[in-house]
Amino acid sequence: MDGLGKDPDRAAQRAAQLVAVDADRRRPWPLDRQRHHAVLRDLAVDEPEGRLPELQPGVMVEGDDLGRWIARQRRDWAQLSATQQERLAKPGIEPVKRPTPAPAAKSGGKTSAAFTRGLTALAQWVEREGAGRPVPHGHVEETVIDGETEPIAAKLSVWISNSRARRDKLTDPQRATLAEQGMDWA
Repeated sequence: MDGLGKDPDRAAQRAAQLVAVDADRRRPWPLDRQRHHAVLRDLAVDEPEGRLPELQPGVMVEGDDLGRWIARQRRDWAQLSATQQERLAKPGIEPVKRPTPAPAAKSGGKTSAAFTRGLTALAQWVEREGAGRPVPHGHVEETVIDGETEPIAAKLSVWISNSRARRDKLTDPQRATLAEQGMDWA
């Protein structure tokens, strides 16, 4: 038994002791992921029903940005194994719910596609942060557009600034959709 000694009986005893300490020591994923799962498990012990409150990026635990790691797991949920999903769901971590954007005006072309991308990113931001919270300068929102498999990085603050500057070129339905998302200037 690798690294547990030459005596098979003693190696088996040591292996059993290691399993008693950490039943997950032989998982196929990296040690970093294992460490995060252990931290989540330990934090959830003290929470009602073993469910963690929402941990936002910037929440540091043991010198690590646990909130950012959780956000990445939620975003990349489909790429996780069923076991990893179960381990995250147990303390109350769930995949990101993708908002359904309001339909863009049917003007066609690149402008309509860019408006749809920006609107999808804005709808995701508003669902997560609320309509009253301003988008920080330089903020990039990763979102998945219907029909796409890979997330795109939408420069949301730039898109909002450009839309505001060009609001006179927007259609009435586009302005109404923006107003519904909390853009009072629309």
